[in-house]
Amino acid sequence: MTDTHRPEVVVITGASAGIGRATVREFARHGASIALLARDAERLEAACAEARALGARAVAIPTDVADPEQVEAAAAQAETALGPIDIWVNNAMATIFAPLAKITPEDYRRVTDVTYHGYVWGTMAALKRMRPRRRGAIVQVGSALAYRSIPLQSAYCGAKHAVKGFTESLRTELLHEGSDIHLTILEMPGVNTPQFDWCKTTLLRHPKPMGPYYQPEVAARAIYWAAHAQRPELYVGAPSAMTILAEKVAPRLLDRYLARTGFKGQHTDEPIARDRPSNLWQPVPGPYAARGRYSAGAHTGSLQLWASMHRAWFLAGGAALGLLCGARLLAGKRPGAGPASGGGRSLAGRKD
Repeated sequence: MTDTHRPEVVVITGASAGIGRATVREFARHGASIALLARDAERLEAACAEARALGARAVAIPTDVADPEQVEAAAAQAETALGPIDIWVNNAMATIFAPLAKITPEDYRRVTDVTYHGYVWGTMAALKRMRPRRRGAIVQVGSALAYRSIPLQSAYCGAKHAVKGFTESLRTELLHEGSDIHLTILEMPGVNTPQFDWCKTTLLRHPKPMGPYYQPEVAARAIYWAAHAQRPELYVGAPSAMTILAEKVAPRLLDRYLARTGFKGQHTDEPIARDRPSNLWQPVPGPYAARGRYSAGAHTGSLQLWASMHRAWFLAGGAALGLLCGARLLAGKRPGAGPASGGGRSLAGRKD
């Protein structure tokens, strides 16, 4: 993907916290040069310092991904500072925990502009530079909620559905062009990030991940792997895989199940201050990093993800087992090679 004489150059949006910050660390450990995009300049610098401590070159570029001009300018600045972009990771997101009746049109549009249009602008900026070189990878950090929506997050779920549709449409265009640019989307489960501390909400209790959830480092490992593998889509974690399968098999049953459990399942019993600041329009200052407040219940690994990343081994093992079974069956059919019917006596034991 890159010249052998230089580290790969990676752009990561939403890089100052959560999955984005964990992904910065993951690429830094592998020696990449990284451009970090997010709104909060102080947290961006802190994330850059972590990357540099791991031996990576890193540059902080304060950017609101909802603004296409800012995204284009950030891409140009990244290449000036680090060199040609090899990998672009679209990860920035915003959400609102609230029923639709309590969301204003302005807030709804803002979630869509960050979580969906931010991916479109990032992809455009990446392709503008990758197409002439006929190489590169674009990673869309999606969600299992792109397949199965849940209550209280209609704006976020709608945006993730849009990201999936946009990505699939673009993939057909790249195939039509015969492009060597790799496009992949990851369907994430719940992840323990600071979004639950700063998302806008009308809930009276503190928001939390629904169902089994993971530490952001699990997502980061998946993103790094997907950026280098020729896999169009990757389910991250057993909850994502099972949710997507259930949606395909019994969607109306899921509707009723989520109507009963989806409201209470997304908040704790801890009261939330009504004047708590949110990051929807402006970043919330503070020492937020990759992990959020729910580390106690977060999984640090995923057997499903490991199996998916190593599925070639399973296919090879299955093929070898099939060949072995076939050889044994053929061997058993040769004359004198095995038992035959007739009272349990072998052909060799008969006296004809």
